[in-house]
Amino acid sequence: MSRAEAIPAPAVRRPSPLWTFGLLRSEIVTTLRRWRTLALLGVLAAVPVLVGIAVKIETGGSPGGRGGGEGPAFITQITNNGLFLVFTALAATLPFFLPMAVGVVAGDAIAGEAGAGTLRYLLVAPAGRTRLLLTKYTTVMTFCVLATLVVAGSALIVGALLFPLGDLMTISGTRISFTEGLGRALLIALVVATSLVGVAALGLFVSTLTNSGIAAMATTVGLLITVQILDQIPQLHALQPYFFSHYWLSFADLMRDPVYWDDLVKNLGLQALYAAVFGSAAWARFTAKDISA
Repeated sequence: MSRAEAIPAPAVRRPSPLWTFGLLRSEIVTTLRRWRTLALLGVLAAVPVLVGIAVKIETGGSPGGRGGGEGPAFITQITNNGLFLVFTALAATLPFFLPMAVGVVAGDAIAGEAGAGTLRYLLVAPAGRTRLLLTKYTTVMTFCVLATLVVAGSALIVGALLFPLGDLMTISGTRISFTEGLGRALLIALVVATSLVGVAALGLFVSTLTNSGIAAMATTVGLLITVQILDQIPQLHALQPYFFSHYWLSFADLMRDPVYWDDLVKNLGLQALYAAVFGSAAWARFTAKDISA
């Protein structure tokens, strides 16, 4: 036996599940401590405050007051029940503010580390590229849930302070208890957070294409705005059901009695498809990427 054959091969270090949990916790804490993230959450929390104050001033705070018969169904019901401010705030933030915030965090996930020169140090640890990418995506999804709950929580507090609470009327005209309405509000918030899965995967993929966090964030937000515009062009009606934003507002069907599930299921299925496609593209790009920073 030669000397080379007698030397045992070095053991491959495999990260333990506890180490993986520590990495995820570190990523979440680091993301939430950034001033940019706190500013985004602050803006999201301010939207329900502005909507609530505007409705209060316009209607005088009285049920069915001045202007009570105008605008979308959710807005006209806010003066009757403050819980409707939750639904209105989510409907107001979902088309732009929420996905923009998620796009910023997702776009910065990999590109920001590369631009700061910390990506290669993360890969020196026994993480592996696939594990690190999954950790980044989980962190972005955690932000999705947190951002949505911030909007819903702010709206619930403002609605309780400015308007009465109690039993509420569904879109179908049936009355449900406040407890059931609160449960539906929580379910709607979770559906809204899930609706951002596609944006998160798209942003993560873009983040693997560049070493500039700013470029990745700008590209993701630009794509978001472009898709939103295309979704409003009548001539593209054949393509619009495949846009990730097309069924976003289907969460309103949860306020029907009985609940309409068709568009909700289409939305969740479409988000899963985008997550699978762009998640796979991000993995293929990141695992083959030459990490020099």
